[in-house]
Amino acid sequence: MHRLLPSLTLLAAAIASAHAGPLAYVSNEGSGTLSVIDTATDAVLYELPAGAKPRGAVVSPDGRRAYVSDQPGNRLVVVDLAARRLAGEIPLGESPEGLGQSPDGRWVTAAVEEANEVVFVDTRTMARSFAVKVRGKNPEHAVFSPDGRWVLVSAEEGGAVDVIDVEKRSQVAQIPVGTRPRGIGFSPDGRRAFVAAEMSSEIYVINTRTFTVAHKLKAGPKSNGISVHPDGRRVFISNGGDGTVSVLDVERMALVATIPVGQRPWNMALTPDGRKLYVACGRSGAVSVIDTESQQRVADVAVGKLPWGVVIR
Repeated sequence: MHRLLPSLTLLAAAIASAHAGPLAYVSNEGSGTLSVIDTATDAVLYELPAGAKPRGAVVSPDGRRAYVSDQPGNRLVVVDLAARRLAGEIPLGESPEGLGQSPDGRWVTAAVEEANEVVFVDTRTMARSFAVKVRGKNPEHAVFSPDGRWVLVSAEEGGAVDVIDVEKRSQVAQIPVGTRPRGIGFSPDGRRAFVAAEMSSEIYVINTRTFTVAHKLKAGPKSNGISVHPDGRRVFISNGGDGTVSVLDVERMALVATIPVGQRPWNMALTPDGRKLYVACGRSGAVSVIDTESQQRVADVAVGKLPWGVVIR
């Protein structure tokens, strides 16, 4: 049996790489899985185990591992993507939600609700390294700036975005925004951050040099997810209240389109070329796929129960 294990691992790796496009990994909190979609064909290739109630997910830069927050397990689950199996777990604290990843892949951050902190996991040692307390209550997302210097944190009950200096390992600023901030996305140059405030249905544009609000716009009802196009000219916002995605023209600072999707659209991800947007629609049990050039929904891909988010690698 032991002689067969390397061959099986190589076979699994070969099968995993036999796809035409980048892969979209969808965390399904109701079924405890990651659904894996080939973005070239929009077909589900397979499902992976991902804990009892997976929420946030990131994939290592080399594509070998997925890291998933398992909310009731209070842990970070590590998935070996070639072998398609759980490869380990790292304790986080009570009720972890969204995850972030530093540009170099060294750090994975987890927003831990009950402790009101962000936990930093070192992927070199595969262990919890340190945690930073934030002022906001019930943090949900903890997102790195493109240069890896800052982590911006949205807290459901905070009414503000907390700013962590990664080198100092401490919170250095807080930016007031609307009620129940959720999704966060950075412009490619890192000079702006876009934040969705769900209960006030607003989008806030933050100047990351001064950590002040530069613009505030009314969004769709219960705006929550944010995804920034790689060219930095458009920002996509999911609206949980009416099952749509809004398109923000950054130069004009105006919403220019509204695209119907499935029920309770939540967190989203763009393909690396920016041509397709994948939207987790929790109540539909599906991912809606948007062609970003035509700004039309082109597919609905059935996945597991209650999809929460998407990461593409």
